[in-house]
Amino acid sequence: MLSLRGGFPPLIVTLRRPILPTMTGETAEQSPYWHIHVRPRSPRLDAHGREVLADVRQIGLKHVEAVASSKIYLLAGHLTADDVRLIAEELVTDSIAEACEFGPGLAPRRGDAPAVEVHRLPGVMNPAAMSTQEAAGRLLEARGDGTIDQIQTGRRYEFTGVRSADELDELAGEVLANDCIERWFVSGLGRNDPLPETFPSPPSAPFKLKHVAMRDLNDKQLKRLSREGHLFLSLEEMRTIRDHFAKLGRDPTDLEVETLAQTWSEHCVHKTLKAAIDYHGADFGRPGQVDVHFDNLLKETIVHATATLDREWCLSVFVDNAGVIAFDDEYGLAFKVETHNHPSAIEPYGGAATGIGGCIRDVMGCGLGAKPIASTDVFCLAYPTFEARRVPQGVLHPRRVLKGVVGGVRDYGNRMGIPTVNGAIHFDDRYLGNPLVFCGCVGLIPRDKIAKAPRAGDFIVVAGGRTGRDGIHGATFSSAELTDQHADEFSHAVQIGNAIEEKKVLDALLLARDHASGCLYSSVTDCGAGGLSSAVGEMGEELGAAVDLEKVPLKYSGLRYDEIWISEAQERMVFAVGPDRLDEFLAIFAGEEVEATAIGRFTGDHFLRVRFEGTLVGELDMSFLHDGLPRTRRRATWNAPDVGEASTKESGAAEGSNNDRLLAALSDPNVASKEWVIRQYDHEVQGRSVIKPLVGPGFGPSDAAVVRPRYDKPGGVALACGLCNEWADVDPYTMAICAVDEALRNVICVGADPARTAILDNFCWPRCDSQESLGALVRTCRGACDAAIAFGLPFISGKDSLNNEFSMSAAEAKRTGLPERIVIPYTLLISAIGLVDDVGRCVSMDLKRPDDVLVFASAPVDRVGLSEAFEMHTRVSELIRSGKVSAAHDVSDGGLAVAIAEMCIASGLGASIDSVPADVGDTLLTNMATSYVLAMSRAAAVECGLPILGKVTADARLRIDVTDGDPIDLLVERLATAWRAPLAQGGGT
Repeated sequence: MLSLRGGFPPLIVTLRRPILPTMTGETAEQSPYWHIHVRPRSPRLDAHGREVLADVRQIGLKHVEAVASSKIYLLAGHLTADDVRLIAEELVTDSIAEACEFGPGLAPRRGDAPAVEVHRLPGVMNPAAMSTQEAAGRLLEARGDGTIDQIQTGRRYEFTGVRSADELDELAGEVLANDCIERWFVSGLGRNDPLPETFPSPPSAPFKLKHVAMRDLNDKQLKRLSREGHLFLSLEEMRTIRDHFAKLGRDPTDLEVETLAQTWSEHCVHKTLKAAIDYHGADFGRPGQVDVHFDNLLKETIVHATATLDREWCLSVFVDNAGVIAFDDEYGLAFKVETHNHPSAIEPYGGAATGIGGCIRDVMGCGLGAKPIASTDVFCLAYPTFEARRVPQGVLHPRRVLKGVVGGVRDYGNRMGIPTVNGAIHFDDRYLGNPLVFCGCVGLIPRDKIAKAPRAGDFIVVAGGRTGRDGIHGATFSSAELTDQHADEFSHAVQIGNAIEEKKVLDALLLARDHASGCLYSSVTDCGAGGLSSAVGEMGEELGAAVDLEKVPLKYSGLRYDEIWISEAQERMVFAVGPDRLDEFLAIFAGEEVEATAIGRFTGDHFLRVRFEGTLVGELDMSFLHDGLPRTRRRATWNAPDVGEASTKESGAAEGSNNDRLLAALSDPNVASKEWVIRQYDHEVQGRSVIKPLVGPGFGPSDAAVVRPRYDKPGGVALACGLCNEWADVDPYTMAICAVDEALRNVICVGADPARTAILDNFCWPRCDSQESLGALVRTCRGACDAAIAFGLPFISGKDSLNNEFSMSAAEAKRTGLPERIVIPYTLLISAIGLVDDVGRCVSMDLKRPDDVLVFASAPVDRVGLSEAFEMHTRVSELIRSGKVSAAHDVSDGGLAVAIAEMCIASGLGASIDSVPADVGDTLLTNMATSYVLAMSRAAAVECGLPILGKVTADARLRIDVTDGDPIDLLVERLATAWRAPLAQGGGT
C-alpha cells in the first residue's frame, strides 16, 4: 500500500477492471498537485528495467539481482480525482502491459525497497512532459472539466540486491541520470531524500540594463573577462571591442558584448580556417620543404577547388545553411553535415538529438526551404570497453556516450519521419574527453526556391519552440576547450530537442513556401548557435534590424533580456515576412499549431538595434559586427614524423594464424557490424530508400545508401562518407586524400556517377595555437583540395569544430593514468552526394551468383598517383553503371581479406581466392585505400582486363591462398559470428 505524506489514502487503479475506485475527501478533490505511477504488469514486461540491470552490472555491481522500473507523471492544475483517473486510463497507461497508481501530492513513497527516483532539473526542457500536457489538456477539454497547468515526468527504479545507499548513489550517477540535466532522490537502506512537494518557480529579477566597463581594462583584465564571461575571444579581439566602444565614447552593454562574442566565435565565423597563414615544412605529396603563404586558407584550398571545377550543376555553394546541387530540371538537392561535439560530451542524448535537429533545420532554412528526405550520422568515440575506473572526472563512460548519441539521433529522426540511411562509427581512445558527433541531412528543394533575401520593411518572425535558458552560450561553448569542470560550468549550454515541435514547424514552413499565391516569406534561416543574436544578425547583415525582445515567446517568465537574445533553445526558425503577407503567414502556422510571432522588422539603416520593454539594450553597426573581426597572420609548420606507413596498420590482433588474424580483424569494433545501431533507425520511412544500410540476406555493410528523391522519377542520390584516421599521425595531407577517395569509392560502388558527385568537408581539430597543429590543418586542407580537383569533386558546404581537447588536474591524471591533456586525433570527415541515373540499376556489395569471378581494382594513394586513381575510379564506375558488375565493395579497414569476407557474410555465399596480387599479398589483412573488389562474369572480367582474384562459390566458405603463409579457410558462419559479436548489444552490455 502506498503511503502519502499528506495522509490521504492512495488510489490504486487496475485498468483491466471496468469499475475504478474513487477517492473520498474534499481535500483530496482540491489538491493542486497529483502523481501517477505507471509500472509494467510483470517483470518480463519490464524491458527498460532489464536494460538498466545490464548497465548496472557493466559498472561492476554484479551482485544486483533485479531492477524494476516505473514511469512517474507529476501534475499541477485544477484537477479532481476523476480528471486524474481519465488521464491515467486514457493517456499514459497501456492497459494490456501496464498498471498504475495515482493520488494527490507530488511526493508519495512506495514502500521500503531500495529505490532511486530521477527527475529533470528545474528549467530543463522536457519534451515528453510537454507532449503529455498538451494531450492531457485536449482530453480534459473534450471529456473532463479540469484544467492542467503543468506536467513533469520522471522514472523510479527499485533494486534487489543493492547493499547500501552509497551504491544507489553510484549507480544513479553512472547509469540512471546525467547531473547536467537531471537530479535523483534515494530512498531505502537508511536514507530518505526528501522529494519536492511543489513545482519550482524560475528565478526572476527586475529589469536592469547592464554595461560592461571595459574601456579602461588592461590586457590581463581583458583576458579574464573573456574567459570568465564565457566569451572565448582572443586578446586582440577583446582589444578591438574595447577600442571600438572607446571611440563611441561609451561602454558596451552586456548584450552587445555577447552578440559580438557569438558572431565572432570560432563556431560561427570559422576564423582559423579563414586566417592568413605562412606555412613552412614538408611539401605536399612530394619530397622536400616548401614555404607557402595563404591569405585565406579556406578560400585558397576548399573554395578554390570548387571554383576551379566550376560545375554548372552546383546551384548554391558556401552562401547558405546548406549547399545545393541540381537533381533535375525542376529540383535541387540541399546537403549539410554539422558537428555537435561539446554538447554531446556533456549530455550525449540531448547533444546528438539537437545535433541532428539543427542539421535538419539547416536544410529547412536553405533557400526558401528544402524538404528533408534523408539523414546521416558519424560518431567518433573512445572504445566502449574502456576501463570504467580510469574515466576522468567530468567525463561520461564511452559506452554511455555511444548509447546516448545513438538514442538521440534515433529518436529525433524517427519522430520527424526522416530516414537515417548512412553513417559510420570510429573508435579511438583519444576521443574519450571529446566525442565527435557528425549529423547530416539531405533535402529536396524546387530550383525556383533556392534564392532568398529579406527586404527592408519585412517583419522578423520567430516560429516554433519557445525560448528558454537552455543553450545559453551554445556557440561560444562550442568554441572552447573542455575540462574536468565543464559539466558544472556549461550545464546551461545543454539543449534538449523536441522532434514533434520541429515536425510541425516543417509542415507549416512547406505550406507557407508552396502557398497558392506564392511563397509567404522572402527569407528564412535556422535559429541555431547564438540564438536570435546570430539568426537576426546574419539575416539583417545587408539591411539592419530592430527587435523588441519582450515580444519573444518564452517557456517561462524571468528570463533576462540577454538570455532571450542568445539562448540556443531548439526548434525555432526566423522568417522575413512582408507586411502584406503577415496575416496569411501567421494563419498558416496557427493552423499547424505552431506559435509564430513578429518580434521586429528589417530596417534598411544597417544597424542592429535591440530593445526590451522600450529600452535600447543593444545597438551595433552591422559593418562592425560582421567585418570588424581582426585578422592576423599566423605561422604553421610541419615535419613528417618517423612513424612508418599507415597502410601497415592492422585491424585486430596481429598474432596467430591467418585464420585467427582475419577473425580478429572482423572483431575489431572499427570493422565489426554496426547492426545494433542501424536497427534502431527507421530507414524505410518516406518510402525512398533503395540501397539500405544493411544489404543482402546476411545483412552486410553497404558502402553507401541510395534514396529516391522523387517518386515519379527513376533517378536517385547516393550518400556516403570517408574517414581515414589511420593516416592522421603519419601525414594529414594523405589522410585528406584518402578520405576524399573513400567517400568517392563508396558512392561509385552503388552506381553513382562520379561526374555528378559533390562533397562536404567537416574538420574536427584540437587547439590550433601551436604551429604544428595549424600545420596539420594546412596539410589537410591542401590534401582535400588536391584530391577534389583531381577527382572532379566540388565542395558545396562544410563545417569545422576546433579546440577538441580535454584537460584535467595533475592529480586526476595520476589517478586515471592518462595525460593531463587528451587531444583528439586530426579528424576530417568527407561526405559525398552523387546522382544515380536509374535506381533500378543500383549495385549492392553482397555476392549474387556462384561462379562469378572477383576482380581487384587499385591505384596509388598519393599526389603523384591522383591522375591514375581518377582513371581507375572512372573505369570502375563505367563497369558498374553498364550493368557488368553484380557486386561491388570498397577495400578499406581490415584490407582485402576483410572486404571479401564482408561480401560473403552479406550474401551467405563463399569465395575461393587463388591469385592475390603480389603487392597485396604481404598486406592482405591491413588497411588499404583506393581499391575495389568487383564481382562479375568471367567473360566481363576478361574483357575489362582487371586482375582476377578468384571466384564466388555456392559453398559458404572463404578460402584464400596466401603467399608465404598459411591459407585462410573459414566457414562464412564463423566469419559472421566474429563480425557481429563485438557491438551486438551496444559495446559489451
